[in-house]
Amino acid sequence: MTGDQDWERRIAALWERIDDHEPADFRDRVAELAAERPDGDAAALFEQGAAHDSTGLPEEAVALYRRALDLGLTGLRRRRAVIQLASSLRNLGRPDLTVELLTVERDLPADRLDADEKGLAGAVDAFLTLALADTGRDREAASLALGALAPLLPRYNRSLAHYARTLLTAPDGA
Repeated sequence: MTGDQDWERRIAALWERIDDHEPADFRDRVAELAAERPDGDAAALFEQGAAHDSTGLPEEAVALYRRALDLGLTGLRRRRAVIQLASSLRNLGRPDLTVELLTVERDLPADRLDADEKGLAGAVDAFLTLALADTGRDREAASLALGALAPLLPRYNRSLAHYARTLLTAPDGA
């Protein structure tokens, strides 16, 4: 096992036990693992951001997510960082920035994403739906949520998908 694989295994194991730790202790343990990585390691910064986010410190998480993204975070962690950054910004009263970030993320060409990243498409839609509602764009939020739900239904998929699209063009109350 390489050093990177061992580090990934240990960080994953720590996340599996997050509920066994007090928030500050969990952040400290993530910081200890992050310190094993080179300075400016985007993955380590992301993990620290996620630890802050998951323990109720979204302001600190935002800075860490942004730094990780600026340093070139890639793959599944990049997509997770965008989603988590957007969610934290929404929680900090900036749903407008959440809409911007997640709209760009949602519009990424599918061929630029691997299977794991594509697997988070529903999370992108879910958090974008919340932010759209927060910004008063309720019809867009409902359309997005219903459009995401439509393929999961055992019947009425086409009808629901159609109605979801018409929410964007039909006048209110139609």
